[in-house]
Amino acid sequence: MKSHAKSFLFICVSALSLHFSTAACATGLDAISTKDASAGIKEALIKGADYAVDSLGKENGFLGNAQVKIPLPDSLKKAEKAMRMVGMGKQADELVETMNHAAEAAVAGAKPILMESIKKMTVTDAKDILTSGNASVTNYFIRTTSEPLTKKFLPIVSGATKKVKLGAQYDKFAGKAVKLGLIEEKDANLDNYVTQKALEGLYAMIAEKEKSFRANPVEAGSTLLKKIFGAL
Repeated sequence: MKSHAKSFLFICVSALSLHFSTAACATGLDAISTKDASAGIKEALIKGADYAVDSLGKENGFLGNAQVKIPLPDSLKKAEKAMRMVGMGKQADELVETMNHAAEAAVAGAKPILMESIKKMTVTDAKDILTSGNASVTNYFIRTTSEPLTKKFLPIVSGATKKVKLGAQYDKFAGKAVKLGLIEEKDANLDNYVTQKALEGLYAMIAEKEKSFRANPVEAGSTLLKKIFGAL
């Protein structure tokens, strides 16, 4: 009997705690004006975009960051091992370096599209970002910029790969792998692969910045961001 009473008491206390926690959060958000909410979210988006582009759009931005460094495509992993076994490790390393430098060059030009996305953000968008979970800032960028950034990145990547003769390197590398039966010839679109990885790296850095805002609103860097993320 006492055990049931304790269980019932625990459930009641937990329910009350959840209620007050939810109420406090709602009160915090309700206390923020629509204008402040929109301005705060825009500031968060700008800081996320700046951080991502500044971190990656520079020499060794991708290559020196283990979190986003672009490896050879999965379809070439076995081929890479084979190439290293026959003394062609240098070519494999050059290929990885070139892919990452191509991504760095592409991301360096991302800011105008990211800023245009921020400029077009509506009040409804801001509200959704505030109420849609811990990755909502990052998801907004993914939703609004993936297509235009892909179009912008692809020719930059292609230009970078041609400049350093990556196409010829890849053809040589992939050609040997095809002859060895390690990959299929259709899996040789490296520019698309690098473009996609460049996008993934960009959004990963935005997510990293967003995570820091939410974890440490006091250290977010501005009164408005403290107010917004503190309320959440």
